[in-house]
Amino acid sequence: MVDFLKDFRIGIIIAIIGIVTVILGAITDKVLRTLLYHKQIDKDYDATGFKFLKHLIITVIYILGIAFALIQIPEFKIIGHSFLAGAGVISIVAGLASQQALSNIISGLFLIIFKPFKINDKITINNFVGTVEDINLRQVVLKDAENNRIIIPNSVISAQIIVNTNMNDTKCCKIIEIGIGYESNIEQALEIMQEEIAKHPFFIDTRTDQNTPLVIARVVALADSSVNLKAWAWAKNSTEGFVMYCDLLQSIKKRFDEAKIDIPYPQQVITIKNQITETSIQSLPSQK
Repeated sequence: MVDFLKDFRIGIIIAIIGIVTVILGAITDKVLRTLLYHKQIDKDYDATGFKFLKHLIITVIYILGIAFALIQIPEFKIIGHSFLAGAGVISIVAGLASQQALSNIISGLFLIIFKPFKINDKITINNFVGTVEDINLRQVVLKDAENNRIIIPNSVISAQIIVNTNMNDTKCCKIIEIGIGYESNIEQALEIMQEEIAKHPFFIDTRTDQNTPLVIARVVALADSSVNLKAWAWAKNSTEGFVMYCDLLQSIKKRFDEAKIDIPYPQQVITIKNQITETSIQSLPSQK
């Protein structure tokens, strides 16, 4: 009976510790979210480190809660004290050294320290393109154009090449390349491309020398069935650049049709040369 009451008391204490830990973690999360919301009013504020710190604090709260719960159980009291004293944490780290969990944590710390990207940056990793939504102890969360969430472990990101469209400069250059027929007017086609790009609302002027053309357009190749033209169009960011690119393909095609400028299908011209040879025709002997 005494043992039952003792176990019951331990169970009640562990339950209370668990409830307090969950409540404290929830309160901490809400408070930090509120602070982050007020800080994000300033558009120049970088929330990357703040979000990572939030995940770290909440993780420490749960570790401490587990440690206090273990102390209540006699068989696990030594482990619980080790958690609190720090010796247990060192042994756990040593045990995880060869595992992916520690690799993700260390990689996450490096991402925060060196900042190859931050929250709200648009990046490309392993052919996945998305906006950085969260960075925590284990993974980076990307949101793609279809509103999907792409979960990438921190250790994977550290070993990959990252394309960051927002790092230091958000401007985006879209290359418009179109092939026209050999019989089409090249100068007129280049002029149409320049005009359509210059009048698009998302186009921005990036010239440092006003004597240079507003829009640069060039002949870049004489292909098998077309003359390839290329023009460079600048936008404020990658999102507006994509919209501008799609609009320009449509408007330039419409102007080309009006000007009778041909955009040919892939084709080959085959020339057959007839070689006339004189042959002597010998009559065969008649058969009787």
